[in-house]
Amino acid sequence: MSKGVLLVNLGSPDSTKVSDVRKYLDEFLMDSRVIDMPYLSRALLVKGIILRTRPKKSAAAYQKVWTPEGSPLIVHSRKLTEKVQAQVTIPVRMAMRYGNPSIASAIASLAQEGITELFLMPMYPQYAMSTTETIEVLTQKILRKKYPHIQLTSLPPFYDQPEYVRILVSSIKEYHRENEYLLFSYHGIPERHIHKSDVTHSHCQIDGSCCNTPSPAHAYCYRHQCYALTEAVAQELKLDKDTYSVSFQSRLGRDPWLQPYTDATLEALAKKGIKQLSVVTPAFVADCLETLEEIAMEGKETFLEHGGTDYHCIPCLNERDDWSQVVAQWIQKWQGY
Repeated sequence: MSKGVLLVNLGSPDSTKVSDVRKYLDEFLMDSRVIDMPYLSRALLVKGIILRTRPKKSAAAYQKVWTPEGSPLIVHSRKLTEKVQAQVTIPVRMAMRYGNPSIASAIASLAQEGITELFLMPMYPQYAMSTTETIEVLTQKILRKKYPHIQLTSLPPFYDQPEYVRILVSSIKEYHRENEYLLFSYHGIPERHIHKSDVTHSHCQIDGSCCNTPSPAHAYCYRHQCYALTEAVAQELKLDKDTYSVSFQSRLGRDPWLQPYTDATLEALAKKGIKQLSVVTPAFVADCLETLEEIAMEGKETFLEHGGTDYHCIPCLNERDDWSQVVAQWIQKWQGY
């Protein structure tokens, strides 16, 4: 049996041109696991409303973070893939759920190398239907249609893996100062996604207690996994309860999303008298628009405007050597080493 690996992240437009951003947003927002509405309603919302104005605004935001090498997310993902490839003996490819390089093109490349087993590695520490699930579903669809002989194994969410927690803690220590408040800002999702992912159909109430009550639902509960990771990191860093908190960023639309919201939290912390703040974004393993523009730029502006004085956005793991080593170790474990 010949094996291959596919590292997958969210995606990015091909350039900062409005036309490329519109194409990317169309693919992204028309995914039924991102905006989980009936097709016609989703098309009316996305194509009839969002794509009329958002591409221009998003293009301007991408221009703020774009590098000479291209999209930060693509650049970091490529460098990580190269480092991982140097440590393993089987072919490793990277892909994006939306945009390029596509999952279909990456699988085609691996198939040309004769693989019969695929290790799919969604680069998300926590499970969500709009991240891990949509990647797995699309990969399965492609394999069934074109490569039914290829067996699929997926990396589970790794928010609770000690080696991942250790590296995240190390990365925070490099930037977080002892006297700074630490905010864990996770990407937000609609509350309804939590309920839809609840395999018990009753446990997840988003009431402040369900995430701390053991349940099979936790294997698919994004909110639980965010708080569990936060507590694991806080314990390793020996943080006092009043020196850190959790918030959720990047909400879209009018429906309730996970709270508290990051922008409101940044304002509230500053008004409360917190002067020095570090923000870490553990829903992401690679820096992207949401970390570089929304948190590092807009977040800093919000915090300073309302009374804060020092603000630091902690980089994601990106292509750190210790992170690439762990990814390689997970691959080797799958290989049976």
